[in-house]
Amino acid sequence: MIFNDLVIDTGWALFLDRDGVLNKRIVDGYVTQWEEFIWLPGVLDALKIFSEIVGTIVVVSNQQGVGKGIMTNEAVMKIHSNLMNDVKKNGGRIDAIYYSPHQSKENSFLRKPNVGMGLKARKEFPFIHFRKSVMAGDSLSDMLFGRRLGMKTVFLSDNKSELHKGHKIIDFTFPNLLTFSKTLTTSPPHNPMTSSPHHLTTSPPHHLTT
Repeated sequence: MIFNDLVIDTGWALFLDRDGVLNKRIVDGYVTQWEEFIWLPGVLDALKIFSEIVGTIVVVSNQQGVGKGIMTNEAVMKIHSNLMNDVKKNGGRIDAIYYSPHQSKENSFLRKPNVGMGLKARKEFPFIHFRKSVMAGDSLSDMLFGRRLGMKTVFLSDNKSELHKGHKIIDFTFPNLLTFSKTLTTSPPHNPMTSSPHHLTTSPPHHLTT
């Protein structure tokens, strides 16, 4: 599959943020239990498409609500178990989920934009090559995480202010995950600083890990 001038195939890995990319983000709050987890439109279909194209799909998520005592590690693990079950039922897959329970003030090596979760994924999946990886997220922290590891970065947002602020670390942009996935199966995307109808202008076994 053609992704701009790149050939995306099963030798590639896709890294995904969670809140705001897979599920509805709770503004000024946290998803503390499965009942609060709401899939964003088209995400399950997008994951099915990605599963047929890329070799490894990994979620990397900051969950500082654990560090703040708002929810437990067990609650996060249950959310992720149910998340993966939903994806599997829909014909897609996620190969691993990593999360950082640390508060931002701790500046943990595991918390994005630091690269600890990426390195953990490569240790567990040694066939991952960051030069053949894509990081898709809705924050500049996600973009910096991907850039620090040498990945291609995909900004999933229509926030023009953030796009302008982070244009040096954003390779491509789409309004949502489904649009991104469909682009891999249809036509090449544009550089985020160019115009197009869909862009802003400016299997290993499943398992959970922390």
